Amino acid sequence: MGEDRGMVQKKIAVVTGASSGIGAATARRLVAEGYHVVAAARRADRLETLVKELGDATAVVCDVTSDESVAALATAVTALDGKVALLVNNAGGARGLDPVATGSVDDWKWMYDVNALGTLRVTQALLPALEASGAGTVVTIGSTAAFTVYEGGAGYAAAKHAQTALVGTLRLELAGKPVRVVEIDPGMVHTEEFSLKRLGDQAKADSVYAGVKEPLVADDIADCVAWVATRPQHVNIDRLVVRPIAQAAQHKVVREQI
Repeated sequence: MGEDRGMVQKKIAVVTGASSGIGAATARRLVAEGYHVVAAARRADRLETLVKELGDATAVVCDVTSDESVAALATAVTALDGKVALLVNNAGGARGLDPVATGSVDDWKWMYDVNALGTLRVTQALLPALEASGAGTVVTIGSTAAFTVYEGGAGYAAAKHAQTALVGTLRLELAGKPVRVVEIDPGMVHTEEFSLKRLGDQAKADSVYAGVKEPLVADDIADCVAWVATRPQHVNIDRLVVRPIAQAAQHKVVREQI
């Protein structure tokens, strides 16, 4: 009986930044795909609510900017009964729209720490378990800012450029090992918190999406995560760029009159 249980071990998926937005939507979708989801984020109350909703999930409070917190996440994940098959590096964010000439160094440091170094910390911590699974996948949620700059976005674009460099290098370094490395780069995604946290004002946050008939939503990106993760293991989607039809480029967005 013990061997039978081992053969049907649940696949474990770890999702960072899971307390809201793309992370929460991804956690929901991956449970529906049959994964046991480890939902990791800083806000314990939101995680507990999410895990109660999901059922087949575990909440782990984690700050990806803390070495100790990430180490505790890895300990909690590897203690679970199952194989760590999927890591979704979703935790990230932006602060401000200042030009380079007057940009806040503290904001730049935070963006680099959460987007680039946070991805580094969590990936390093879980890579041994992903490799040991025999069929692991690392999915990192980047941004179109990872390859396109725009006025007021230098700090965020710099952090996302660093993140995409990390992902591309990791793929090269893992060649020959049983771990896929995937990058998903969304354009305009309307979530409840991203622009609000960036701009600190609800009216300013709402203006980002003003007149855009159908921006992407969190479920659209969760769908992309599920798709890349459920391809046959020999299929690696190196980079998936996804935008709403209203956004042809960073600087080309169709807005209706309102």
